[in-house]
Amino acid sequence: MKRREFLKKGTVATAAAAATTVAAPAVVRAQEKFEWKLTTAFPPGAIMYSTGPGSLSVLCDTIRAMSGGRLDIQIYHGGELVPAFEGFDAASQGIVECNGWVSYFGAGKVPAAQFFGAVPFGMSMQGQNAWFYSGGGIDLWHEVYEPFNLVAFPCGNTGVQMTGWFNKEINSVADLDGLKMRIPGLAGRGYARLGVDVRLLPGGEIFPALERGVIDAAEWVGPAQDQVLGLNKAAKYYYTTGWHEPCTVTEFAINKTAWESLPQDLKDIVYHACASSNLAMHSHAEAVNGIALDEMVASGTETRTLPLDVVAALRKEMDGVYEELAGGDPVFAKVMKSYFDFKEKHDKWASLSEGVWHSQLRGA
Repeated sequence: MKRREFLKKGTVATAAAAATTVAAPAVVRAQEKFEWKLTTAFPPGAIMYSTGPGSLSVLCDTIRAMSGGRLDIQIYHGGELVPAFEGFDAASQGIVECNGWVSYFGAGKVPAAQFFGAVPFGMSMQGQNAWFYSGGGIDLWHEVYEPFNLVAFPCGNTGVQMTGWFNKEINSVADLDGLKMRIPGLAGRGYARLGVDVRLLPGGEIFPALERGVIDAAEWVGPAQDQVLGLNKAAKYYYTTGWHEPCTVTEFAINKTAWESLPQDLKDIVYHACASSNLAMHSHAEAVNGIALDEMVASGTETRTLPLDVVAALRKEMDGVYEELAGGDPVFAKVMKSYFDFKEKHDKWASLSEGVWHSQLRGA
C-alpha cells in the first residue's frame, strides 16, 4: 500500500510538472509587451480624429488601458513622423505598426478601398456598419489589403457630412465649371467630370488655401470639425446634401506581421476598442454638430442646399465613375458589387423604417 501511494504521488507530481512546462510559454507570451507607432493623416487639433471621443488618440489610450499596458501605441499626427498621406505606406512596409486615416486618401494606390471609407450616394452609418460587421465587409477589406501586408478595422464614423464651404453660391451645374475645390476620393472624380478643378489637401492646409483664394471651395467634415479649422472665417456659404459622404469611416490599418505577433487576447482588445471608437465618434458628432452650426450661423455663415438639378447631374456622373473604375479593375468591381448588393437590400428596410420616420413622423 505504501508503495502504491508513493507511485501515485510521483505520477501526480510528474503530470503537474509537465503541465507547468507546457503552460509556461503561453503565460510568458500573455505577459509580453508591445510598443507600436501610429501615424495619422490628421492635424493634432482635429476633433474626433485627433482629440476627443472616438479620436485616434483616445483609441490608443483605450487599447493601452484595456490591455493593462501590454499594448502601448504612440500616436504621431499628420506630418509629425511622416507626411500626412504617407502613413499607409509606412505601415505597409513595417516602418510603423499602424496608420489612421480615411481610405480615400489612398485612392490612387487602392481604388477599391474607398468603399471602406466614403461612398458617394452610398449607405448611411447604419448601413455601412451592417455591411462591415454582418455583411462580410471587414473580411473583404482584409482581402483587398492582403497584397499590402495590412489588416484594417473601422474605428470611427462622422455620419453624414456637409457638401462644403464655397466662396460663391451654386445655383446651377454651370457654376461648378472651373471651380477650384478641395475634395478627396470618388466624389472628386464626379466633380471633375463637371469641370471642377479638384485638389487634395491635408486638413491643416485647407484654411490657408481657402482664405488666400488658392481654392474656391473646400469639403472637410461637418460643423464641429469645420469650426475648429476656422473654415467659416474663410468662406461664406455652407452647403449641404451629404451626397458625396453619407458617412465617413476612419480606418485603423495594422501591419499584418505586427498584427500576427499579438496574442489572441490583444487582437480581441484591438477589435473591440475599434468598434467602441466607431460608435463613440458618431455619437459625439451627432451631439455637437448642431451646436457648432448654430454658432457659425450666428456669426455670419449662410447655409445652402445644393439644387436638385446639380445633385442629379452629380449622380449621373458618379454612375459613370463607378462603371469606368469597375471596368478596368476587377478588385474594385468585386468590392463594388458586394457593397451595392448589400445596399439594395438594406435600402428596402431603411425606406420602410427610418425613411418613413423622417418623412412622416419626425415633425409630428
